[in-house]
Amino acid sequence: MSNNDFQREPRFSWLYRILNWPRVMIRRLYAWTMKWGDSPQAEKALFGISFSESSFFPIPPDPLLIAMVTANTKKWIRLALLTTVASVLGALLGYLIGFVFFESIGQAIVSAYSLEDEFKIVGERYDENAFLAVLVASFTPIPFKVFTLGGGLFQINIATLVVASLIGRGGRFFMVAWLSSMLGAKYKDKIERYIDILGFAFLALLILGFVAIRYVM
Repeated sequence: MSNNDFQREPRFSWLYRILNWPRVMIRRLYAWTMKWGDSPQAEKALFGISFSESSFFPIPPDPLLIAMVTANTKKWIRLALLTTVASVLGALLGYLIGFVFFESIGQAIVSAYSLEDEFKIVGERYDENAFLAVLVASFTPIPFKVFTLGGGLFQINIATLVVASLIGRGGRFFMVAWLSSMLGAKYKDKIERYIDILGFAFLALLILGFVAIRYVM
């Protein structure tokens, strides 16, 4: 009997469904998110997804932003700004949850996405440099919500969260929107696939700029 035949045995089907459930749900949420791209309410959906992703929603707004910009390249600045503002406002909600409701809502979010290990890393990074932690978080694969919830739990300065989020998330989303407007639908999948690498490159240039201002100017 082959491994495939073994996996199709009825007595193991329940185990497969349990193990496969997170992947199926993420795909469904991704498909649901992308459907908004053709909706008359697309901008409202982009705002809502950008806002909620900063505190509890699992799908980042980048795919929807890319789809909307490639469909109307002239609106890339407007859409990037909309995404940035919504994301920063969502970061404030994440901060509030972490500060006031972590034992109930915050802990449930962390547990739901199995982010306990990432949360420990956030605490260490905040002890080192809260501003840089949030800035880097804007471009890393670690969900941004971990940093916003952690910001409230570890009680970092809220102005630090806002300014770092504006620079970091704004840098990310404006870069994504600009690339989408320049490269168009033909390269949409590649932009989405390599966004983290592009983000790290942008972040490196940003940090070098700060260093230059501090030590050269």
